[in-house]
Amino acid sequence: MAVSGLRSGALPLIHHHRLRSPLASPSLVKLSVRSKSKGFTLFARYAQTQDIFSSRRFQDSIEKLPKLVEDIVQTSVETGPRGVIRLAQGVQAFLGVGQEWLTDASKSTNSSAGLPKELQLGLVSPFYLRRLFERLGATYIKLGQFIASAPTLFPAEYVQEFQNCFDRAPPVPFEEIQSILRKELGRPIESVYEYVDPTPLASASIAQVHGARLKGSQEDVVIKVLKPGIEDILVADLNFVYVVARILEFLNPEISRTSLVGIVKDIRESMLEEVDFYKEAANIEAFRRYLEATGLTGQATAPKVYKNCSTRQVLTMQRLYGVPLTDLDSISSLVTSPETSVITALNVWFGSLLACESFHADVHAGNLWLLRDGRIGYLDFGIVGRISPKTWAAMEVFLGSIAIEDYDSMASSLIQMGATSNDVNANAFSRDLEKVFSSIKELDTEVVVATRSGTARNPAAISANVVVDERQMNALFLDVVRVSESYGLKFPREFALLLKQLLYFDRYTRLLAPNLNMLQDQRISIASNRRSNYREI
Repeated sequence: MAVSGLRSGALPLIHHHRLRSPLASPSLVKLSVRSKSKGFTLFARYAQTQDIFSSRRFQDSIEKLPKLVEDIVQTSVETGPRGVIRLAQGVQAFLGVGQEWLTDASKSTNSSAGLPKELQLGLVSPFYLRRLFERLGATYIKLGQFIASAPTLFPAEYVQEFQNCFDRAPPVPFEEIQSILRKELGRPIESVYEYVDPTPLASASIAQVHGARLKGSQEDVVIKVLKPGIEDILVADLNFVYVVARILEFLNPEISRTSLVGIVKDIRESMLEEVDFYKEAANIEAFRRYLEATGLTGQATAPKVYKNCSTRQVLTMQRLYGVPLTDLDSISSLVTSPETSVITALNVWFGSLLACESFHADVHAGNLWLLRDGRIGYLDFGIVGRISPKTWAAMEVFLGSIAIEDYDSMASSLIQMGATSNDVNANAFSRDLEKVFSSIKELDTEVVVATRSGTARNPAAISANVVVDERQMNALFLDVVRVSESYGLKFPREFALLLKQLLYFDRYTRLLAPNLNMLQDQRISIASNRRSNYREI
């Protein structure tokens, strides 16, 4: 069944709709409207382009040219031979998908209906572009996931097609995983692990996870192994994207206002952190220290890292047994009060925002479990965030304003949080935010209910589970962000990370504690007076 209607007291979810913004020059629009002549419009565009090279702009461009050249040369040197190899792989991928298109087109030419629209667009059509991204590998698969998560930014047919980028990534053959383990550990696998399961527990675009048992202690562990060649691919691809962004910014200074280069740098940094398991291990250990310092080890945990069999590309961790927070049936069999488990998960996470060196920034159901012993298990610290007290103070006001629908405070907190060189009209901003929230509808979270045969004491057991659509999560907050950006506001990366995690927690609350208001319940501590000297401890 589908749950509909905005639940009282819930953190509202943002219903995405298209917001139109005047991207074209008004004068150019007028010229296009007055005359349907393509030549006249083209002349107008050409004249506008010439204006870029007016004396002042031309002088600015000349001054910036040496820095651009220096950046391109330095980036090319950093990329090294990987760039040439990646170029060859790109050509191979392009030719492979091109061959697919030719084969499909030749079949359709025999039909009286002619070529379908999908084939007429060639490799830029949604299907073949998605196939090309998949052949190009991890970087472009993540780009495809971004396209699928941004329905307000991309055409619907592309958003729909790139949903397939969220499917399970094909696993690397176990022989290759064994080879990586031998090389990274520097000794025979049998001397470290009693047993390694050849069937992966999970396979993502960057890494693959296998279950195992340690030699000697016989402890159950999981081994996270970086897929071969992934780091070289990411470096080459992201350096290429950076160079393109720099050139675009140089050719059109207006693009600099969008912070395109800054965004690319941020994406590059965060993605490269994911392929350095030393950093992930440090993130896990910092979280475990936070739990110990605050006396929360009886309520939550993160897997222990085994440093003696971990490297930059191999991460061996304690294996935790439990179920995702969306598995209502299993959770009800483990604890008497699922609501208490949700409150614990929230308090531990909120506490980490300022009390820990970093906070977990990817708490989807696969990474947040209820363990067999009743504790909350936080898994996979590949993506973390760090927040300044100033940003969190503004975020607290933002969250409080959502709870009481105070759009003036909401606008004020977003202005405080965002960086801008403009004077923002707070009243107009507040009204626009109210328009967005007035159209909010609860995301159709499907609750699948199945009745199965039970025991004599429990003849009909009810199993319920939330079908969490991972592909929609990133798109939910885009309306607020886009309205804010229309006023020249640019938010720090942690704002998007924080809001995304809150949307995940809202899903868990709806399922496990439908009467809980996580922004106002006194049992959940998100206020500034919660800040103690955890870091000093």
